[in-house]
Amino acid sequence: MTDRAQQYNADLSAFLDASPTPFHAVASMSRLLEQAGYTQLDESESWDLKAGDRHFVTRNGSSIIAFAVGSQPLAKSGIRMAGAHTDSPCLMVKPQPEMNNAGYFQLGVEVYGGALLNPWFDRDLSIAGRLVYRDAAQQLKQTTVDFEQPVAMIPSLAIHLDREANTARTVNTQNHIPPVLMMAPQGETATDFRRLLADRFLPAKSKVLDFELCFYDTQSAAMIGLKQEFLASARLDNLLSCYVVTQALLAADGTNTSLMVCNDHEEVGSVSAIGADGPFLEAVVERIVQADGGSSLNAIADKSMMISCDNAHAAHPNFADKHDGAHMPMLNGGPVIKVNVKQRYATTSVTSALFRQLCDEVDVPVQTFVSRSDLGCGSTIGPITSSRLGVPTLDVGIPQLAMHSCREMTGSQDPLRLSRVLEAFFNRAGHLAIEVE
Repeated sequence: MTDRAQQYNADLSAFLDASPTPFHAVASMSRLLEQAGYTQLDESESWDLKAGDRHFVTRNGSSIIAFAVGSQPLAKSGIRMAGAHTDSPCLMVKPQPEMNNAGYFQLGVEVYGGALLNPWFDRDLSIAGRLVYRDAAQQLKQTTVDFEQPVAMIPSLAIHLDREANTARTVNTQNHIPPVLMMAPQGETATDFRRLLADRFLPAKSKVLDFELCFYDTQSAAMIGLKQEFLASARLDNLLSCYVVTQALLAADGTNTSLMVCNDHEEVGSVSAIGADGPFLEAVVERIVQADGGSSLNAIADKSMMISCDNAHAAHPNFADKHDGAHMPMLNGGPVIKVNVKQRYATTSVTSALFRQLCDEVDVPVQTFVSRSDLGCGSTIGPITSSRLGVPTLDVGIPQLAMHSCREMTGSQDPLRLSRVLEAFFNRAGHLAIEVE
């Protein structure tokens, strides 16, 4: 691994560790953008955009769009877009979560997204997210919070009490996964979780009115493997892609109008005001197009392109039969083009060919993923964005193992590789349309 890749992975690991929730991830990306000279815009105000401007805008504190206005007119270069999502499967704290069971204080949780539940047992867990509160002056405010240190665990049931634990154990999401936080106070009323939050995080005389909090694994990201070939971390799907698209945008040379979007709620369908199936991206793109001279998005759609970045399934050495034998992406084998004829991925032969050429230009290997014909596959923001904007779209991702676990694994070479390809995409001269013969 090169020195550049080592530094890239170190910075990526720091980003992952600092971003236990979508709110924290957007704050982390905002800091990176501001350090590079990007300024934050307010959607409630008018925007006066001109060539060379670099801005970002957020919604709900958990979705973000950043863009650089290029020197080339949109009629010539279109808009180069790369997207990812800020959310990951996790355990969300319920609104009234307090539970006293068998002498222990626990919190009720709801599973967010398609989480692998068994890996959540016996982990050192903490809690992070957003609080909305009323301060001493009766003003409503919001803030992000993070307990940081381990405060909970979901203990497994001993095998002595479940002899089929290794062959037939199932997880009941109501009964089996409430984390244990402390001993229940004997002879006292149940612990008020909102009061506990206020005492720990808020100014005096504040009252927590509501929250969006989740548990997360406190183990830090780490380079692993005898030769440090792998990166292990929570939330690789899809904060790895968020970091990669941010870094690629920061490396854009400013010739073409370039944009990155990272949406919340992808893991639960994207249907929200801040999800990919909401109006956020369209609203920002429309402002960029209008600032270019009033042309319509339809007029530049075929010259534009979206690359949806969401991690791909690497071939699993213990379950090789779960993959199509001709499409078995490997860790450190390069970014993966994701294809599905049912349009779960938005890749076409045209967008795939453009990406392959970009990979050739920067000497990056490329792979392809197609599910077995008798298995389904996940989806991404790609098809949604393509259908809403009418822009040619490609689905790609870095290959990983243990997808949707609380601890995932990918190759140490591939994050920088994808970043280099996306940088070439943002900087490629001319429009992206392929000539028809």
